[in-house]
Amino acid sequence: MVFHSFPSGEASAAQLAVDVAGVLSASIEKRGQAGMVVSGGSTPKPFFAELKKQKLLWQHMWITLADERWVDTDSTDSNEHMVREQLLNSGTHFVGLKNDASTPAEGIAEAENRLAAMPQPYDVVILGMGEDGHTASLFPETAGLAEALDPILPHSCAAITPLHAPYARMTQTLAALLHCRKLVLHITGAKKRALYEEAQQPGSCLTLPIRAIVQQNKVPLEVYWSA
Repeated sequence: MVFHSFPSGEASAAQLAVDVAGVLSASIEKRGQAGMVVSGGSTPKPFFAELKKQKLLWQHMWITLADERWVDTDSTDSNEHMVREQLLNSGTHFVGLKNDASTPAEGIAEAENRLAAMPQPYDVVILGMGEDGHTASLFPETAGLAEALDPILPHSCAAITPLHAPYARMTQTLAALLHCRKLVLHITGAKKRALYEEAQQPGSCLTLPIRAIVQQNKVPLEVYWSA
């Protein structure tokens, strides 16, 4: 793991944008396209703003989500809505997880079919972390979590209903998220740094799912943390 520490969220977002843009540009130059997975919430917003300033061939980029709330995509609670509003540029290929199925479980096949269009492996996966230790929508002690955290699970998506957060969710599985060239954990604040340090210690991934990201050895993890 590489731990990057910054004095402010703005500084962290700016450097992360520069680093991610370099990876995406290199992939476009080498392979003609690039694929990135981003997360919802408030933490990524400054990063999105900084990334939009970078000189990228947006028409050669594919972007999808680590997870999605099962709400209409025009809802302000939709991750897709936020990404379309704050990150996408003209010509960017976006792959949404929300579809017309009535529940995430019924929508898994369609979501996986959509994700199959993404360049693989992903060039960059950028994850966040909640104060309960969840990442993507891999929430602690929820039904289906153990299967979703299986590193060799053949499915790329799982349906999760959090115990203490609103909405049923669609999430990419651990196996899908680790199928990448660059893995980033983007976090802010003293509480989340302490939680990240706790995740490095032995313990169950079912009670602290971020452990599955921090303790895996498939792909190097880079942490971008700011006070």
